[in-house]
Amino acid sequence: MNKSSWNFVIALVLAGLAPSIAEAHPGLHANGFGDGFAHPFTGLDHLCAMVAVGYWAASLGGAARWIAPAAFVSLMAVGALLGLNAVALPMVEYGIAASVVALGLLVAFNVRMPVPAAAALVGGFALFHGYAHGSEMPVSSNALVYGGGFLLATVVLHVIGLTLGSLRVNPVFTRLAGGAIALSGCYFAFAA
Repeated sequence: MNKSSWNFVIALVLAGLAPSIAEAHPGLHANGFGDGFAHPFTGLDHLCAMVAVGYWAASLGGAARWIAPAAFVSLMAVGALLGLNAVALPMVEYGIAASVVALGLLVAFNVRMPVPAAAALVGGFALFHGYAHGSEMPVSSNALVYGGGFLLATVVLHVIGLTLGSLRVNPVFTRLAGGAIALSGCYFAFAA
């Protein structure tokens, strides 16, 4: 593994240890598309999960490259509607943390599964992420505009993950990066 790969892994681990960065929803919410777009970038848990979905989808290959991310985005929108309408979803922060752990492990161990199962798994995780976005959406915001922003940001993060996963980097790097993501999810679970 080259020096820049090690630097990336170290930066990812250190970022996961920084409580202010790891806080899922630090209150940077306002009304517009830009604020919705910025929201997934404000919490390391969202970043890790969404990039990991793309990375894992790339490793699965074939139709999973677009089906798994599409399932995530679609069910995240459903979760946002649930949160926006105050429909109870228990243990949201723990669900988000569990998604980060699981997605990190899927990447680290290059887990293979049928495309429908992969889509269902990431879709289930997406409900929690979407719920968090929807429940914290400002009351005065236009849900379609704000929601469109965070959905587009999610697509961007998935594309970043797909791109990284397509690079076919050293398997050791993939294991370390996936492991770092999973460890950060453990931190989020304890911080929740």
